[in-house]
Amino acid sequence: MKKVGIVMGSDSDLPVIEKAVRLLREFEIPFEVHIYSAHRTPVEARDFALHARENGFGVIIAAAGMAAHLAGAFAANTTLPVIGIPCKGPVFDGMDALLSTVQMPSGVPVATVGVNNGANAALLAAEILAVEDADLAALLQLKRQHDNNAVLEKDASIVDRL
Repeated sequence: MKKVGIVMGSDSDLPVIEKAVRLLREFEIPFEVHIYSAHRTPVEARDFALHARENGFGVIIAAAGMAAHLAGAFAANTTLPVIGIPCKGPVFDGMDALLSTVQMPSGVPVATVGVNNGANAALLAAEILAVEDADLAALLQLKRQHDNNAVLEKDASIVDRL
């Protein structure tokens, strides 16, 4: 199975990334986590992106806040799917990161999940890898069924209570 590359612009993004890591472990998807900055370590970030495919990666998750150029910097240097996680920052409550991540120029796409939504980034990465992996696709279907059942149990509980 291909690996998921997870990069964050700063260790302050770690709580967001931990949500992604938890789900990748649950699905037994191999991954690596790194800190690279589009602005402070541009050479290292570019090198990782340029060689990601040959190093066994199938998708990259990039989490960053504020200017949030990390996902775009990776997407500019690889043809692998890149999933951006805009992270909440101290000034604009994550809106700046969301707009920076989602508003990529034509020809350099970045899939974008909600602000701080590491879990959805991991699920999207798993879905991308599951295109070529029937076992992983089956595990994703089981998770969907589990989530469905959990909502129905909560519904029944509310109906009984009220």
